[in-house]
Amino acid sequence: MIVILDRDGVINHDSPDFIKSPDEWIPINGSMEAIALFTHHGYQVYVATNQSGVGRGIINEDLLGEIHQKMLSMIQDAGGALAGIVYCPHHPNRNCQCRKPRPGLLHRIERMSGVAITGQPFVGDSPRDIQAAQAANCEPVLVLTGNGQSTHIRHPDIPAFKDLLTYAEYKISL
Repeated sequence: MIVILDRDGVINHDSPDFIKSPDEWIPINGSMEAIALFTHHGYQVYVATNQSGVGRGIINEDLLGEIHQKMLSMIQDAGGALAGIVYCPHHPNRNCQCRKPRPGLLHRIERMSGVAITGQPFVGDSPRDIQAAQAANCEPVLVLTGNGQSTHIRHPDIPAFKDLLTYAEYKISL
C-alpha cells in the first residue's frame, strides 16, 4: 500500500514566494503525526512536489536537499518515514513531462515503489494535484490546508479533509 503526498500546502505551510530555506519550511500541525500514522500502518509514503524555484534560480538543488533533510528529520522524530521524494525542478515554461498537472512524478513513484499506482491515493491541495492524480489513475484526495479551500470550491466532487492528519485517521480506519 502506498500513499502519495504533495509537499507545500499539505505537509508544510506554503508560501507565494517559495520555500527558500530550511527555516522557511514549517510543518502544518498534525502532518508529521499523519505520516507516522501511515508508516505504522504499513503504508509506503512518497512525496511528489513541483519545485520550480530551482528552475527559476530562486534556490539551488543543494538547498532544496537541505529543506528535504529537515522534513525527513522531523518525520523521523515523529516516528514516521518516507519511502521517497520526487520533485520537478523545472521552470513552468519548460513544458516537461514531470511537472504536475502531468503525471510524470507519479509514474516515477510507480517505478521506484514497484507498486501499481492505479487507485492509490494522491493527497494534494491544488487543482494541478487533482489533475495529476486523475491523469495517473490515482485516487485524488484534497486537504483543506494550503490552497485546498479554494480548490474544493472548484472541485466539490473530490473527497476533502480538514488536513492530512484527518485524512490519515480516516484512511487507516477503513
